[in-house]
Amino acid sequence: MRLAVDQAQRVKGSTYPNPPVGAVILDAAGDVVGTGGTEPVGGPHAEVIALQAAGERAAGGTAVVTLEPCSHHGRTPPCVDALLAAGVATVVFAVADPNPAAAGGAERLQSAGVMVTGGVCADEVAAGPLREWLHKQRTGLPHVTWKFATSVDGRSAAADGSSQWITGEAARADVHRRRAAADAIVVGTGTVFADDPTLTARLPGGGLAEHQPLRVVVGRREIAPEANVLNDDSRTMVISTHDPDEVLRALSDRTDILIEGGPTLAGAFLRAGAIDRILAYVGPILLGGPIMAVDDVGVPTIARALRWSFDGVERIGPDLLLSLVPG
Repeated sequence: MRLAVDQAQRVKGSTYPNPPVGAVILDAAGDVVGTGGTEPVGGPHAEVIALQAAGERAAGGTAVVTLEPCSHHGRTPPCVDALLAAGVATVVFAVADPNPAAAGGAERLQSAGVMVTGGVCADEVAAGPLREWLHKQRTGLPHVTWKFATSVDGRSAAADGSSQWITGEAARADVHRRRAAADAIVVGTGTVFADDPTLTARLPGGGLAEHQPLRVVVGRREIAPEANVLNDDSRTMVISTHDPDEVLRALSDRTDILIEGGPTLAGAFLRAGAIDRILAYVGPILLGGPIMAVDDVGVPTIARALRWSFDGVERIGPDLLLSLVPG
């Protein structure tokens, strides 16, 4: 299953609006003979890619999949049909499909005599490659992550506004990996005017990643045509509002959104209760000064503090990555 998870992570960001799914085929002797991840919309699903790689060796073998194989006709035929045609004897999956239109694959496989086991590593997969997609299935809303870099004392820049770099190279590479897995990156016009960012996802060598998220600029100030965020490296959407609810309505067809704006935009989304996850990259430096990572979040007293829980702490080079969820 961990190999299947790796396949799902590899394609995350490129499968929208489909979920990022990974699959592994083992032959009857238990050897890996095929792997695959869901291709961009209209292309084969993970199971089909893995079966194509396995060929005749899939017969009598096992399919390991991060999501219950689909049983419906969409842009592509049901994955259940492909598994049955290949003659697999066993199917192991992590997460049951919550989409009524696609669910039922396990039941169909069992009815055809295939041994099916579900729920294997379900928590890991649900918190990993399928986190944002499952959120969209539950709520009908995009999953929103606020990502920022901060000093140990909570500053996002020095007193003169300089911020390159609070964190090290490894942390910045991790940010680009997450950008490449997202559907959209959102900033405010303040960030565009202050930093002139490109908001692209880049590879370690500096080239553009294959998948580029939609760049979204929020605010009413007009952006200069020569701004980096308007270059040809990716598509850009400008939303003339400061209301987080309006932003999310405009992006309602997306699944995974990164908020990378400054303290004003972050504060607005937090006040609106529109953040589902926080990723804080903490550099081992002290800056002092007035430039904080977030502005007013509507907390007049500590009794009304916004309470979050840590769901992960990771060391990345000299820095820490803190992951938090509400509650």
